[in-house]
Amino acid sequence: MDYLKLKSIIEGLLFLAGEEGLSAKQIADIVEQQQELVEKSLEDLKQDMEQGGRGLQLVRIAGNYQLATLPEHAPYFEKLAYSPARASLSQAALETLAIVAYRQPITRVEIEDIRGVKSERAIHTLVNKELIEEKGRAEAIGRPILYGTTKSFLDYFGLGSLTDLPQPEIFEDSDNLEEETQLLFERLESSQPAANDSDLEA
Repeated sequence: MDYLKLKSIIEGLLFLAGEEGLSAKQIADIVEQQQELVEKSLEDLKQDMEQGGRGLQLVRIAGNYQLATLPEHAPYFEKLAYSPARASLSQAALETLAIVAYRQPITRVEIEDIRGVKSERAIHTLVNKELIEEKGRAEAIGRPILYGTTKSFLDYFGLGSLTDLPQPEIFEDSDNLEEETQLLFERLESSQPAANDSDLEA
């Protein structure tokens, strides 16, 4: 295999592996190359990133290699994470927000039961954007967190209280997520001028 191609593949593998990272042996098994060659490629890739002034660095933690951001860039990442008025809500986050708005207080497991998919990331995004917050603990095994909407949620959607949420005329299906999400999305669109034309992103 061409050496440059090998380094490119390794970089892609590390990107996909995320925070878990990969060991040199794991990479060697995947690319079907000697571990010594993979370790040399990793070292060269690390130097390439450092010398090229890249926004990512190659680090080794607990024996695994992973891609990481640069510590000196942290203030910019914090602005992205904690500035709810700068990005638009993804479909996943909007669905999760609709569930919380209409079914609160509600646990993560209950949210996931309705959506049918994992919702940890969407919940994390909404908490960071101060649109939902912890409202207590459920009386169940493990005392799971109960989530509800915040005052920032009301302000953003131009609502005086939760009773002002657009209500479906009839909920024949108690799990009619699509209808709830559409109602919230329509409210989002209509409230944009009041929100200074800013968007929210997950």
